[in-house]
Amino acid sequence: MNVVTLIGSLRAGSHNRQLAEATAALLPAGSHVANVDFSTLPFYSEELDVEGQTPASVQKLRQEIAAADAVIVATPEYNGSLPGGLKNAIDWASRPYGRGSLVGMPALVVGASMSPYAAKWARGDAVRALGVAGAKPIDDTIGLGSSHEFLGADKALPEETLEALRAGVASLVAAVEQANLQAA
Repeated sequence: MNVVTLIGSLRAGSHNRQLAEATAALLPAGSHVANVDFSTLPFYSEELDVEGQTPASVQKLRQEIAAADAVIVATPEYNGSLPGGLKNAIDWASRPYGRGSLVGMPALVVGASMSPYAAKWARGDAVRALGVAGAKPIDDTIGLGSSHEFLGADKALPEETLEALRAGVASLVAAVEQANLQAA
């Protein structure tokens, strides 16, 4: 299975990057996981999104997502919502309307935050944005609150979070298998 990750925090050691890696580690053996770097994308503008003139960074983003079977989105919560860069990547991947690289793509949303609320609003906003973009988000998102207590050197995820991640990954794998059956 080919999976791409969209990680809302661009910081190399972020808790959301660590949570995305922990999630990806639960994928079936032989899965290929690639992180999509969206840090160089321009802000979405229809004036830039013209056939034959679309920026190379956008073309790369769309190709990486289109080549995947599924996407894992890991989002922190910035001011009560998902980070602007992550939303911008979803916006670019949603175009052209009805034919964007996210259309029909199974998606699992996870989120970590240092607050006890586990990026709840950001996870909800990510599900909404992905759904409007045509993706097929898994119903349940997975959050890790007070992430600083569990992530970092010599720390481990709580068993309840690991169980939720296992269930989320199982749902994602089932969604990919269902999509493959429908495509056949």
